Amino acid sequence: MSTIVYLGISLDGYIADRDGGLDWLQSVPNPDNLDFGWADFMDRIDAIVMGRKTFEAVCGFECDWPYSKPVYVLSHSLPSLPHGFEGKAELIGGSPSEIVEALHRTGHRTLYIDGGKTVQEFLKDDLIDEMVLTTVPVLLGGGTPLFGDLPMAMAFKHVRTDVHLEAMVQTHYRRKR
Repeated sequence: MSTIVYLGISLDGYIADRDGGLDWLQSVPNPDNLDFGWADFMDRIDAIVMGRKTFEAVCGFECDWPYSKPVYVLSHSLPSLPHGFEGKAELIGGSPSEIVEALHRTGHRTLYIDGGKTVQEFLKDDLIDEMVLTTVPVLLGGGTPLFGDLPMAMAFKHVRTDVHLEAMVQTHYRRKR
């Protein structure tokens, strides 16, 4: 089983602005619509586990449903998915280890973990194996931080770094175990 984080992050460590907005992720012009390895990453995973706020943000995107893999929405407050999203995602609950175990039993081997609070909870339980972080050269000055308090220090090994559009730095790390 493998769990991977793949996120854009501001220079000051935020994954969303103060209003939960993500427009800043598009602040670097991308005239050729490069995907920066997104399609290859999606080919590696079996399923996506995202938090409620991330799910709500995706629901607000002005495009078709962007995922072809099963999506599990971690929420303790949603009684059901919003109308129109049935069959596109499934609610799931429990601790990160319970979620990993349950999805492992259904045959999922590689999980994409998405959303600030969700990533923080998986990190607290030492359940993140890899992180692919794309740093966008923007200071947000506040918002949703990617990292929070941890019960212990965690070491990661640098796998590779790529620079995209002469502006964004994408770095891949693997957890040292």
